[in-house]
Amino acid sequence: MRFEWDEAKRRSNVRRHGIDFVDADQVFAGETITFLDDRYDYRETRFLTFGLLWGEVVAIVHLETDEVIRVISIRRASKDEEETYFKEVRD
Repeated sequence: MRFEWDEAKRRSNVRRHGIDFVDADQVFAGETITFLDDRYDYRETRFLTFGLLWGEVVAIVHLETDEVIRVISIRRASKDEEETYFKEVRD
């Protein structure tokens, strides 16, 4: 799987959340859970994936095709999201 992103958005994400898009592959290499991100009408199919990065649960919003994951954002998961991740991974 290949990863891509908008470079300006990547720099903004690093400033805002302290997490770089270049590390997304580490998250997807581990155990993840993915949901359809339908919180808003994005006019495209977005996904919300939770996984571990440096021992912390992170949330990645992304687009996905058979060949490419396009990263939109990465941030630390909220407490509720973290609990959901660990519950789903255990089951």
